[in-house]
Amino acid sequence: MSLTDRLQHRYALSKQGAKDMKKAFVACTVANIAQMFPVGILYMLTIDLFNGGIPAIHGVYYIVGSLACLALIAFTEKLQYNATFYSTYIESGVRRRSLAEKLRRLPLSFFAKKDIADLTATIMNDCAQIETASSHWLPELVGAMISTSIIVISMFFIDWRMTIAAMWVLPISYYIVFVSRETVGIRVRKGYKYNLECLDGIQEALETVRDLKAYNAQQSYMEDLTGRIKKVESHNLVLEFTNAAFVVTAQMILKLGIGTVAVVGSGLLISGQISVITFFMYLLLVSRVYEPLQISLQNLSALINTGIQCERMDEILSHEEQEGADYLTNNGYDIRFENVKFAYEDGETVLENVSFTAKQGEVTALIGPSGGGKTTVSRLAARFWDIAEGRVTVGGMDVSQIDPETLLSMYSIVFQDVTLFNNTVMENIRIGRKNATDEEVIEAAKLAHCTEFIERLPEGYNTMIGENGSELSGGERQRISIARAFLKDAPIILMDEATASLDVDNESLIQEAISHLIQDKTVLIIAHRMRTVDGADKIVVLKDGKVAEAGAPEDLKEAKGVYAHMIKTQLQTENWKMA
Repeated sequence: MSLTDRLQHRYALSKQGAKDMKKAFVACTVANIAQMFPVGILYMLTIDLFNGGIPAIHGVYYIVGSLACLALIAFTEKLQYNATFYSTYIESGVRRRSLAEKLRRLPLSFFAKKDIADLTATIMNDCAQIETASSHWLPELVGAMISTSIIVISMFFIDWRMTIAAMWVLPISYYIVFVSRETVGIRVRKGYKYNLECLDGIQEALETVRDLKAYNAQQSYMEDLTGRIKKVESHNLVLEFTNAAFVVTAQMILKLGIGTVAVVGSGLLISGQISVITFFMYLLLVSRVYEPLQISLQNLSALINTGIQCERMDEILSHEEQEGADYLTNNGYDIRFENVKFAYEDGETVLENVSFTAKQGEVTALIGPSGGGKTTVSRLAARFWDIAEGRVTVGGMDVSQIDPETLLSMYSIVFQDVTLFNNTVMENIRIGRKNATDEEVIEAAKLAHCTEFIERLPEGYNTMIGENGSELSGGERQRISIARAFLKDAPIILMDEATASLDVDNESLIQEAISHLIQDKTVLIIAHRMRTVDGADKIVVLKDGKVAEAGAPEDLKEAKGVYAHMIKTQLQTENWKMA
């Protein structure tokens, strides 16, 4: 594996980002070496002073040399800035876009293992941490190590004894920081866990503030949240102390090099084995060489701590994607399940040997007790997950062989949990088809019976509806979701409790509108209200992950099975009165 590939994988970089990182290594090395040129001029000046004075021509050389050093340092500093900071800012944008693009193509099985706070922390906090590593820690560390190696090799040609006296502390200092990796790493991982728990608690408090107030639970919840915050605070203090114990120890040992240079140099000077100028030069060198090394020890420690962020980023970027052909080969739009078996990440089987066909031009209703697998079936039909065994086909085309985005072009989906955006009513409906005209959006809204409440809004279709439609009622939000499906007008319609938030009158109106929409389409409906599915062409009853019965509503009523029992139970519930 090349250095570019190693950097790309280790620090979650793009190909160009890894190449720019190598340039940053060179730029930092050159900048560090440029800082040593003034030491050389000062060394030559000292020789002249010891020899009785500074010749006029040498004075010119020193002035020109000093100006040249200033120009060289300015140039290398600019080079270093462009190679580290500027390149990092560009890579930062690339990294976030690549993360967003990758997340878009990941299967829902990945998101089932993650929560929003975790993913948000990766995209925002982890990216920011890696940006700092890319612009500060890693280039400066590598630059310091390379430049120091070059300087040390040069120093050996002057006097190997003084060089050893100056540099014996380097391997010890770096080793101390390096061995902290396991101890500090354990605490970093634990700290990340505490941070996520804290973020989860804050997010949960914001999302459930209405329920907390309704049940007077604010005080107890805030006590728990305060405990999480204090746990993060105390752990960070321990982490900083642990980290400082290793780094400060390493820096103290590094400074011992100045003392050993003074002691060894004094002994060699008294015995006449080195000159005063050589002794002076080594004192200058160690004072200058140790400065970037002191910083590099901190950078090494910080870089070790970024391991968990890099792992989390790489987990996303290297995760297997759902792939397939970007063209459709279906013949019609019949959805067929053939001996389908499926289990989520926890390993518990959700569907077992499920087989049925939802025909084009018909409404197929999925019903059954909660947890029977109804929603899972609808999402497998759209390849939100990939099945373990069996086949799911659309018009004879195996959905597992088709790119998910290409496949979803055939579907209009209305979920039970509606997601709206903090935008206008018009743009929220236009999500169904981005190139739709305003007139087409308005027509879809009329079909979904949205007109009555839209006209009451302050700015009609141009009214901002708040985060996730907070300005609307549950039924109004659901109708906008249904309007999207009308606007997309896809050949396959999936509805998961699409009318659950509607009153009886609006439900009847929506069902009437849907009857016009579904002409020659494949419709798969999930519902608990028996009156919602009574007009379906076919009913599939799912119980315990298996098809308990299937057929026309009239046939299932006469069979007096699960469907008939559900109708009877629901009628009893509707007739229930409070004593």
